Amino acid sequence: MEHRSLPVPDGLEGARVDQGLAKLLGFSRTQAADVASAGGVLVDGSVAGKSDRLRAGAWLEVSWEPPRTLEVEPIAVPDLGIVHDDDDLVVVDKPAGVAAHPSLGWNGPTVVGALAAAGFRISTSGAPERQGVVHRLDAGTSGLMVVAKSERAYTALKRAFHDREVEKIYHTVVQGHPDPFAGTIDAPVGRHPRSEWKFAVVADGKHAVTHYETLEAFPSASLLEVQLETGRTHQIRVHMAAQRHPCVGDAMYGADPTISARLGLERQWLHAKQLAFVHPGAGEWATYVSEYPADLAHALDVLRAD
Repeated sequence: MEHRSLPVPDGLEGARVDQGLAKLLGFSRTQAADVASAGGVLVDGSVAGKSDRLRAGAWLEVSWEPPRTLEVEPIAVPDLGIVHDDDDLVVVDKPAGVAAHPSLGWNGPTVVGALAAAGFRISTSGAPERQGVVHRLDAGTSGLMVVAKSERAYTALKRAFHDREVEKIYHTVVQGHPDPFAGTIDAPVGRHPRSEWKFAVVADGKHAVTHYETLEAFPSASLLEVQLETGRTHQIRVHMAAQRHPCVGDAMYGADPTISARLGLERQWLHAKQLAFVHPGAGEWATYVSEYPADLAHALDVLRAD
């Protein structure tokens, strides 16, 4: 357990606790929020929540467990598709059941580990367990991911994702029929107030914008094309669930289990269909497309037969 005691400087008068911890101790906002949620922050001797406001001159005491060191295990993933590979980057077609990189609570295969097992050299930028990773997909989501191999590619791609210069198109099947058939969901996404592993639309969340369009409508569900303007964790899943149209098969966010059982689905129907960006080496716009994997294609066949 680590511990720090220090006064709140004048410049942080009125700042949220998680913002203050990020500036004073170098925490990420997520780490700061987790420390506060665990009761690790005292202000003048009283436990403070992540959204409480700081007072200049107050005495701040912070206690936290240092993060565990995560190691990349080179474990082969036979069905990891290599869509494109050059000196700067590798675009993979990730199957469901594979995480982007090692993380606490995940003991399964990862994209980083699979690339290591296959002998790929990737960028050394980023945290040790996520070197080369410039964006992520949920373990239960299939489709396209790009991993940087060169340092220039890592820097360029991180900037492109941050500046929203990457085109990210997903396909998802949701319960019911969104009204209107095409639209935009603009609602902040943050950690769920009562569940450690979930996210939700919350007032103090991060800005999140999702554009969607209905491609096909079935009696009980709809196939949507979704374009992300922002890239928050679980964004599509959270936004669709908030509209009362959860992704089919997404038990975490309230999907009807009888529908996923009838379709033979063991995960959410969500696929990263297309990824496009300016290639950091060639300097030209590059577009990559992925086909539906077998489980999602089968579920669509069943819906179309209805």
